[in-house]
Parts: sequence; C-alpha cells; structure tokens
Amino acid sequence: MNPLVLLLLALALVGCASDGPIPEPPGGSVPVSPESSLNFYAQANEFYQHLIRRRFNTLETFNDPALREQFRTENRFFDYYADLAQSLDYANFERSRPVSVDLQAYIFETPNVARVQVRFVGNDDRPLRPNRTALIRLDRWERFDGRWWMTPDKL
Repeated sequence: MNPLVLLLLALALVGCASDGPIPEPPGGSVPVSPESSLNFYAQANEFYQHLIRRRFNTLETFNDPALREQFRTENRFFDYYADLAQSLDYANFERSRPVSVDLQAYIFETPNVARVQVRFVGNDDRPLRPNRTALIRLDRWERFDGRWWMTPDKL
C-alpha cells in the first residue's frame, strides 16, 4: 500500500497531532475506507489552505464564494465565520490573518462525521512581541448526499 495512504489512515484512525491528540469521541472512532479518508482529507485540506493569508475582519473574505460553498446553509457559514474571526482576534492574530494553517489530524466518529484538529499560526499583534501566535481548533464535518460539509457547533 502507498506510504501516503498509510500515513493518512494512521492520522484518521489514531488522531495524533503535534499539539496533543484529538479527544476521543464518546463512542470511539471508526475505521473508514482509504478512498473515503483520502477524499475527505483532500476536501478539508483544500478548504483550510484557502484560509491562509486571508483577513477575517474584512468583507472580501466574508463574501468569498469558495469559503461559503463548504457549508450547507448560510447560517452555518455565519456561525463558523463569526467564531473563527473572534477566535483569531482573541489569539492576537495580526490583522486577523493566519500566515499558515495546518490540518494536524482528523478522526471519524462515524463514517459520515469527522472531527478535524487544525492549527492556525499568525504574527502576534501585541506591542513588542515579534513572535508568532497560534490557535488550535477542533472542527466538525458531516457527509450528506455523498459530499462533506463543514458543520460548526451553534454559537
């Protein structure tokens, strides 16, 4: 089997990440087919990579159709966007803009529900702090009608 497939399966099944593992779901995790895991990873990773160097306190990013198309409803997009923008602000991201986004791990709660641990890194906007700041999020995705959708928790 391809080493990349084995690595992705290990991440999907174990949920390990450099900043700590994804919390185990109450019912445990389930194995999925390699194709399902790779398809999910490709879609989720593309979404998160689209967030790099985007300012989350601007209408340009808020109105981006490429971001909105990952959500089944407008309200789910609004919930996710508001929560992420606020989280970046609280984590002192300069200009509310991540400079890198790393999909650290994912785990399948069911064949149709996945949790993703994502690490956002940005420049620290506090005075006299030339370092980076980071934010780790745990996002929820659901498969519906054969497609994966970002499904944020209600605010």
